[in-house]
Amino acid sequence: MASAAAPTAAVPTLAPPLEQIRHLAVELRLLLPGVRVGEARETTKEFNPETFWRRLNAAAVNVSREATTLTEVFSRVPLPSPQETQRFCEQVRAAITAVIAVYYSLPKDQGITLRKLVRNATLDIIDGMAQLVDVLFITPAQSPENSDLISYNSVWTACQQVPRIPRDNKAAALSMLTKSVDFVKDAHEEMEQAVEECDPYCGLLNDTEDNPDNHGDEEDDGLGCPNNRDLYWSEEDQELIIPCLALVRASKACLKKIRISVAENGKKDQVAQLDDIVDISDEISPSVDDLALSIYPPMCHLTVRINSAKLVSVLKKALEITKASHVTPQPEDSWIPLLINAVDHCMNRIKELTQNELELERER
Repeated sequence: MASAAAPTAAVPTLAPPLEQIRHLAVELRLLLPGVRVGEARETTKEFNPETFWRRLNAAAVNVSREATTLTEVFSRVPLPSPQETQRFCEQVRAAITAVIAVYYSLPKDQGITLRKLVRNATLDIIDGMAQLVDVLFITPAQSPENSDLISYNSVWTACQQVPRIPRDNKAAALSMLTKSVDFVKDAHEEMEQAVEECDPYCGLLNDTEDNPDNHGDEEDDGLGCPNNRDLYWSEEDQELIIPCLALVRASKACLKKIRISVAENGKKDQVAQLDDIVDISDEISPSVDDLALSIYPPMCHLTVRINSAKLVSVLKKALEITKASHVTPQPEDSWIPLLINAVDHCMNRIKELTQNELELERER
C-alpha cells in the first residue's frame, strides 16, 4: 500500500518590490531613537583608534555603495523581482547595522563630545538612507522628479562626511567651539543689521516730508508709517540696544578666548574637562539668540533684562569652568577677569535702563 505523500511545506509569499522598500524605510526610521540614546558597548578589549576609524570609514563606504545599487535598480523598469528586492533590502539593513555597531564600539572614555559627533554622523547616514528609500518608493521609476530628488539626497553626503570627523576629543571640542563662535558671530551681525534697517524713521520721514498730505492718513498709520510704534524702536529702546550689542560682542570674545585656550593648552587625555567646557559653551549661542530675538520691536524691556541675565550667567559659568580647567595653566591670567568685568559692565547698564519698568511691574 502506497504511503501518503508528505505535505509540501508552504513557501512564504514575498511582498511586492515597492512594498518591501516601503517597509525598509519604516524599519530604518525605527532605528533612529535607539541610536540617539544608545550607550557604548561594554568590552574587555583595549580600544584601538586606528581600527575604529578604519572600520567606520569602510562601513560608510559600504552604505554609499548599497545606496547607489538600490538607486540604480529602482530607477529603471522593469523593477527587480520580489526575491531580488529582498536581497537588496537585506544588504542595506546589513550595511546600516554595521555602521551602528561601529558607533557603539566607541567608548565613553574617548570623550562625550567625540561620541556626539560620531553619533550625529551615524544618524545622518541612517536618515539619509531612509529618505532615499522613500524617494524610490514614492516617485515612479524614470520620472524627471526621481533623478532630481535622488541627486540631492543626503545619504551620500552623510557618508562622505565620515572621514572629516575629528579623530580625538580635543579636535572634536575645537570643532564644536568653532561652530559656537560662528553662530554668535552671525547673531551679532544680524543684530547690527537689524539696528541699521529698523531705524524708526529710516526712509519713512523722507517720504512724509515729500508728501505732506499723507500726515493725516489714518489708514497709512495702521499699515506701518512712523505712528505705528510696534514696528519701530523708541529712543529708550535704542538706548537699551547699545549694551545688549556690547554683551553679545563680549559673548563672542569669550568663546574665541576659550577656543584659543583649548587649542593652545588642551590635552587629549583630559577628556572630561574638555567635555565640560564644550557643554557650557554650547549654551552660549542659544542664550544669545534669546537676547537677540527680544530686542526686536515691540521691545519688552523686562524680557530683555531677563534674557541678558541668563546670558551673563552662562558666560560667567563658562569662564569659571575654563579658569578651573587645565586649559588655563595660570588661573590669574588677565583675560578671564577682564571679560567678567566687561560682562558685568554690560549687565549693570542694562539693569539701569530697565529699572523703571521693573519698578512699575512690581507696583502692579
